[in-house]
Amino acid sequence: MSKAIRIHAHGGPEVLTYEDADPGRPGSGQILVRHTAIGLNFIDVYHRSGLYPPPGGFPLIPGSEAAGVVQEVGEGVDWLKPGDRIAYSTNVGAYAEQRVIAAGLVVKIPEGISDEQAAAMMLKGMTAEYLLRRTFKVKAGDTILFHAAAGGVGLILGQWAKHLGATVIGTASSTDKIELAKAHGFDHVINYKEQDFVAGVAAITGGKKCDVVYDSVGNDTFPASLDCLKPLGMFVSFGQSSGPIPPFSMSLLAQKGSLFVTRPTLFVYNAKREDLDASAAALFEVVLSGAVKIQINQRYALKDAAKAHADLEGRRTTGTTILIPLVRRACYPLNFR
Repeated sequence: MSKAIRIHAHGGPEVLTYEDADPGRPGSGQILVRHTAIGLNFIDVYHRSGLYPPPGGFPLIPGSEAAGVVQEVGEGVDWLKPGDRIAYSTNVGAYAEQRVIAAGLVVKIPEGISDEQAAAMMLKGMTAEYLLRRTFKVKAGDTILFHAAAGGVGLILGQWAKHLGATVIGTASSTDKIELAKAHGFDHVINYKEQDFVAGVAAITGGKKCDVVYDSVGNDTFPASLDCLKPLGMFVSFGQSSGPIPPFSMSLLAQKGSLFVTRPTLFVYNAKREDLDASAAALFEVVLSGAVKIQINQRYALKDAAKAHADLEGRRTTGTTILIPLVRRACYPLNFR
């Protein structure tokens, strides 16, 4: 019997239970996938805790990205066949050894990219893609600030932004994380526990500040992030790991320089098939070129998802983390934590 992680009620990591889960057979337009690697992301924590309402209610199989091998195709799917390697980023359902998924949500993994790399980068990498290339089109000479520089999105976005010619400033909470971020494209990294990041940005830029701030932290970095922006700069809030941003008066944006604010999500940006294909293609291209390297810093067995969540929330992880279904666990006997 195939296994999966299910949630039956909101709560801490302990609500993640490892259970039997029959994936069923693919219907029209669907495929059956055997997962080989599954990505871990903060949105999984939000679904588990109740910060984001769980799509479809309970019981819920969380997980927003994975890679695997097609086992069976349903009626009407003529561009995939059993044995094809695929990857995807979607709302929920990835924490499983096998699943049925709409074929329109997946992309083929090109030669040169491993299943683990694909699972580790689909959500985070395509998030970096839309942030840098569509939400705010970063170009050579721009100065950007990215909070949580040593996180999964940060380590990809830092490299990609540097490749585009930007000056890349980040924030992080420890010396180790600062060094990690600097090794992944960040020109400057501010330890926000030891230094006020607004003052740090002012010093780094000579008072000119940033063209854009990318913020997935939320409550703890707002409204200070606005003080890091040039007039007409853009504040991009794409997550809330420290809690949601409190309500604020729109006049605050006028007072701080006629600023722009947006709250984008990957699933809106890639809702159309052509946008998904273009985003994935851009990501695969920049990784295959060597400009962006995907580093997997932690691996856990799928059955140990609760431990992975606890470590993620406790800031004991850096960069990218993946979950490995039991069928592949023996491949990495020394790397689990």
